[in-house]
Amino acid sequence: MSFTETTRERAREIIARYPADRSRSALLPLLHLVQSEEGYVSPAGVAFCAEVLGLNKAQVGAVATFYTMYKRKPTGDFLVSVCTNTMCNVLGGQEVYDTLAEHLGVGHDETTADGKITLEHAECLAACDYGPVMTVNYDFFDGVDSSTAVGVVDELRAGGRPMPTRGARLCTLKEMAVQLAGFADERDGAVADGGPGEPTLRGLRLAQQHGVSVPGFDPNTPIRSKAEADKAAAKAKAAEAKAAEAAAKPVEAPAPQVGPVKGGDGASAPTGTPGNAGAGQPVPAAAATGSTAPDVKAPDDKSPQVRTAETRQPDAATAVPDAPGTKVPVENSPPAARDAREAEAAGVADNAPAGDGKPAGDSTGAQERNLNEASAGAGGANSAAASETGAQK
Repeated sequence: MSFTETTRERAREIIARYPADRSRSALLPLLHLVQSEEGYVSPAGVAFCAEVLGLNKAQVGAVATFYTMYKRKPTGDFLVSVCTNTMCNVLGGQEVYDTLAEHLGVGHDETTADGKITLEHAECLAACDYGPVMTVNYDFFDGVDSSTAVGVVDELRAGGRPMPTRGARLCTLKEMAVQLAGFADERDGAVADGGPGEPTLRGLRLAQQHGVSVPGFDPNTPIRSKAEADKAAAKAKAAEAKAAEAAAKPVEAPAPQVGPVKGGDGASAPTGTPGNAGAGQPVPAAAATGSTAPDVKAPDDKSPQVRTAETRQPDAATAVPDAPGTKVPVENSPPAARDAREAEAAGVADNAPAGDGKPAGDSTGAQERNLNEASAGAGGANSAAASETGAQK
């Protein structure tokens, strides 16, 4: 399949969101993007993602088959998922699913003949306090029973868009995939619909009732825009650079003084420098406290996550173990040679090697008896003699 120019333009926009050397991070939204055009992630969609990211198809396919939101065969306009996990099942989720399967004439991960509905049972939809629940293209219908579920799918097949219990108004699976790829819902007022359910607000209600709040929290505090946040970050960075520059400047030694310097008690203060006494010069404060070298950040100034990843899988850019700022964990000292030899000898003594004719620990009597009985024929006199001979052996 040849993807449209709109899809290719959106793919370039998605890739541009990530650093040049991290473009493969765009794979997840790209898979949603190709699904928005075809209704599923086809072999052509896998090849497309591999092409634009410089990956091979096996790498893309491994990701596409891992996540259940990526469909590997054509899917209906509306994906109806019914939770049949523990809580919803106890509340009647399995009955809802069975009723829909019979009503639609399809089973798990199957699509109706008109291409409208794909039915699936879900292990958990993370809404136990609203159970039993089902979702349509990942929007929730709470507290459903068999009759309300049938009413929802019938309205969908008739071309309607029933309003979810929570969330924005319904859209098709392809439209939903565009949003999951990171693009806004362009329908007028769509995201203004819906609202949180009462169980979700229960904690907030209790906090208001008992006067519980975050210390120092002002709900009227405005949320900064990205431009304002970037400006504040740049200002903080400039201040940090200025402080580092000031710390890097050498500390000038005090001018020589003629005559002894009186201390607080009237006594003469010590003069000269350690190891090289100079008459008439007091000891510099830096010499008494330590080195005057500026506190410069190590070249390996990275986040702990990046440093951990490089330690597990080093590359050419990874700092050598003795580079400034690096710290390589040292294992405990190995055991003495004598202890190792004793442990090895004890292991050999306790684990005698198996012979070629039988597994370790088995006796040959039962095996030979069975072989003799099989060769002599079941139930014959020779069989009993063979068994006795095997027992004697």
